[in-house]
Amino acid sequence: MHPVFHHIGIVGAGTMGSGIAQVFAQRGYTVSLCDLAAGQLEKALSTVGKNLRSDLDKNRINAEQREQTLRNIQTFSDINALANSDLIIEAVSENFESKKEVFVSLDQTCSDHTILASNTSSISITQLASVTQRGDRVIGIHFMNPVPVMKLVEVIRGVHTSGDTVATAIDLLRDLDKVAVVVNDSPGFVSNRVLMPMINEAIFCVFEGVGTVEAVDSVMKLGMNHPMGPLSLADLIGLDVCLDIMETLYTGFNDSKYRPCPLLKKMVAAGCLGRKSGQGFYQYSQ
Repeated sequence: MHPVFHHIGIVGAGTMGSGIAQVFAQRGYTVSLCDLAAGQLEKALSTVGKNLRSDLDKNRINAEQREQTLRNIQTFSDINALANSDLIIEAVSENFESKKEVFVSLDQTCSDHTILASNTSSISITQLASVTQRGDRVIGIHFMNPVPVMKLVEVIRGVHTSGDTVATAIDLLRDLDKVAVVVNDSPGFVSNRVLMPMINEAIFCVFEGVGTVEAVDSVMKLGMNHPMGPLSLADLIGLDVCLDIMETLYTGFNDSKYRPCPLLKKMVAAGCLGRKSGQGFYQYSQ
């Protein structure tokens, strides 16, 4: 029998953190959402509110459910406020040093039973666990974007992650009406080890003049039945995130097939990050 969890902590109130907060809050969990930037917390609550308003307009929820979901989310700028959480999911930027800092801090302040999870899309769970004293209770819980819509959650087992921690994570995700797929710890796991080299290769096709952005996306949409082209998807994910993941794969495997395309590096250096900056492979009105 796995423990019954009520209180969920989330560190990082960006796109992923706010989405994770929403899905737990909608299922009745008390959620403590933490971010150092007060403006980011306000933005996260605004995003959740808009998502719930859309669900209300489409009769997926009623007004009381919307209000209760918002009441279930509390915001904090001090990570110590999460100390009594049953499960804490780290969703800060895709950078090992940033995540390490969070895990060291949480390990010191949280109770022994707290499970520490990372929403990382590529960084080693074993490496993150190694900075804590609770390797058996560290796990990867990688939600897909947009979190409220996407069913799949990649559950990553580190070298020391216990079977009980994995089972608890699966139970929690089932309660969120998500489909958990368990994979072992390896750079990029399954999702981004397969997806990112495809996106990177699509960028090489543009870089080398094989095809235009529109041509590459059309081939993959109409020929391979992808719901959106790889370059549109890169813009949605964020080109900076794509570059971080490619560099994690390149460093992790020391294999030239994971070398980030120079065009990807150039665009990130220029601040062309996709939808969030208004300009990527396509232009977006802010």
